[in-house]
Amino acid sequence: MARVYNFSAGPAMLPEAVLQKAQSEMLDWHDSGMSIMEMSHRGKQFMSVYEQAESALRRLMNIPENYKVLFLQGGASSQFAMIPMNLLRGKTSAAYINTGAWSKKAIAEAKRYATVHIAASTEDNKFCSAPTADQIDLPAESAYLHYTPNETIGGVEFSYIPETGNIPLIGDFSSTILSRPLDVSKFGVIYAGAQKNIGPAGLCLVIIREDLLDRCSDSIPAILNYKTLSDSDSMYNTPPTYSWYLAGLVFEWIKQKGGLSVMGNTNQRKAEKLYKAIDESSFYANPVAHVARSWMNVPFTLADANLDSVFLEQATTRGLVTLKGHRSVGGMRASIYNAMPEEGVDELVKFMAEFETANSL
Repeated sequence: MARVYNFSAGPAMLPEAVLQKAQSEMLDWHDSGMSIMEMSHRGKQFMSVYEQAESALRRLMNIPENYKVLFLQGGASSQFAMIPMNLLRGKTSAAYINTGAWSKKAIAEAKRYATVHIAASTEDNKFCSAPTADQIDLPAESAYLHYTPNETIGGVEFSYIPETGNIPLIGDFSSTILSRPLDVSKFGVIYAGAQKNIGPAGLCLVIIREDLLDRCSDSIPAILNYKTLSDSDSMYNTPPTYSWYLAGLVFEWIKQKGGLSVMGNTNQRKAEKLYKAIDESSFYANPVAHVARSWMNVPFTLADANLDSVFLEQATTRGLVTLKGHRSVGGMRASIYNAMPEEGVDELVKFMAEFETANSL
């Protein structure tokens, strides 16, 4: 069966070259006689996988030396609790920007540990925009400012990095990491679930500035303590080794494609093609303010919602799958992460035009 164009928000499609490489090494990794999944995480062979993956990521993202890279379990949702547990550092309040479903989940979890100050919110316009820089109210006593640069469900993206002065900035980059260059030095912590642009589900990437590790409380359970996890090179317990290995293959694939600048140019071009098809149509619509439109997740609705099921059925027959929007917003959503080839977006745009012609009143 031919591979389809999978527009899932996550777990998302992986680069075909990466899957083929993993397939070729499945039973016997580098003449070891073992699969990666069978190796000791502390053995020499897997340690080389770990070192290569971290080194490749550091080069890709130009991560400064004073940052630690952690490969953890628990997904990005685990960080909703780990951030306040580790970073309050004796303070009682933290600031959060609320721009959608994932921001709200992070806020709800943080309230278990701290007084949460909402530094900005776009809930009053149904999360169809991101706040401007001058709308962010950041109290000086805040332990940190947390935001979600790209809201996967609503398709809302920040076009800038908030300025926080000496207050650490925390970013949930789950659905936008590695999609373009990023100035890591502006952040205290960057975290991201793997299953969109990094690799398969089961892995969470955390990039943390070293000075923040020294302030983690000893009262935090060891398995949730950034300092403990950093001191053990992410191996305090058995890590998700296969997801870690595949992430390393994805990092090398991005490097071979030309790095994050090339990836960013391609992703911007893909998004512009899809938004152009929506904007030039009276049949499709996207509710997000133009300046806040996501490159990664493009929600859209049909003029007649009764046609949604027909659209999805016909798209599937064309090899365009997982386009149904999140249940909380309805409509359609096309997630066009790094591994989605430009040809996939071209095929979607072509199908959308044909479907509109066949179904316009």
